[in-house]
Amino acid sequence: MLWMHAPSVGEGLQAKPVLELVRAERPEMQIAYTHYSPSAAALARGFRDTGLVDFADYLPWDTTAAAGIALDALTPRALVFAKLDVWPVLVARASAAQVHLGIISATLRAASGRRSVLGAALLRDAYARFDAVGAIDADDASRLLELGVPGSAVTVTGDTRYDQVWARAAAAPRGGVMLTGLAAARRPTIVAGSTWPVDERVLLDAWLAVRRQTPVSRLVLAPHEPTPSRLHGLERWAEAHGVRAARLDRAASDGGMSDLVLVDHVGVLGDLYAVAEIAYVGGAFHAAGLHSVLEPAAYAVPVVVGPDYASSRDAHLLIAAGGAISVRDATTCTTALSAWLDDPPARARAGERAHSIVVGGLGAAKRSAELVLAISD
Repeated sequence: MLWMHAPSVGEGLQAKPVLELVRAERPEMQIAYTHYSPSAAALARGFRDTGLVDFADYLPWDTTAAAGIALDALTPRALVFAKLDVWPVLVARASAAQVHLGIISATLRAASGRRSVLGAALLRDAYARFDAVGAIDADDASRLLELGVPGSAVTVTGDTRYDQVWARAAAAPRGGVMLTGLAAARRPTIVAGSTWPVDERVLLDAWLAVRRQTPVSRLVLAPHEPTPSRLHGLERWAEAHGVRAARLDRAASDGGMSDLVLVDHVGVLGDLYAVAEIAYVGGAFHAAGLHSVLEPAAYAVPVVVGPDYASSRDAHLLIAAGGAISVRDATTCTTALSAWLDDPPARARAGERAHSIVVGGLGAAKRSAELVLAISD
């Protein structure tokens, strides 16, 4: 029995390629999967329904009684956490029961509260109990050692999200109705993913300015929360500015007539980057945090982000390589979008630089699966 815990959707996607490799290598192994965030419930159900895992549910509260009940019910050989969100009581009880403990895609930001005096005091004993920890890079490994992880337990295995986004890009349904319908229009397309209202205020003003030079440009906009009120507000904005807007399904069949395509359901953004010339990734104009820049990079699409990307290792890598650019307002966003739309060779070079970052990160899933299997035997 392997017990994998991934608190939310992002960590679940990091766990997915590892679980796939473990399942392929050891089909007889039972796999339990837990999460904490309600946003991850659908992902967990999908893992269970497709047979990737045998059991999926919420992780109980971190109390002695709840941890004991869960461990007695599952009797795992190994308990593995994705990223870093460990539960101290569960870890202590698991260690006492001789359950092997591991972490995959482990990362610890320099400014993390876990490195504070209080954070270290609360968590040091838990981290000291781990048998195998796969860090994303050498800096993460160093900070994990400071937090109490035994030196013998830490190796650099990389970030499994690179393998996950690569596999998704390779499997994108390019022959499906949605992508073929959007691609048939042959319009220069900006795909904006996981946007918040503050992103949209900047991006929509910039796109209006871009359209004065490139009237055929199209914006595919996927709000982080595609609620009816958000979508209706965007439709009212389009009407007020003389922009032809349509929801995704209609736009995929209207022969390319829609200027603004509103993505009104979740789960398709990772495929939509396949039709993009440029990607805008939301979350870096406020404290929500930047969303995945790796998804568009896997398609060799250059990326535009807001100014607050300090906590995103991937954004730093893409910007340093010339595969992404940070903008601070509508004016700089207009400049970035126009520069890439007006210069296809420059846009292609930026996309290839972004793509090279993803290629360079491949292999983490295999290394992480080997780590997991080693402590599960």
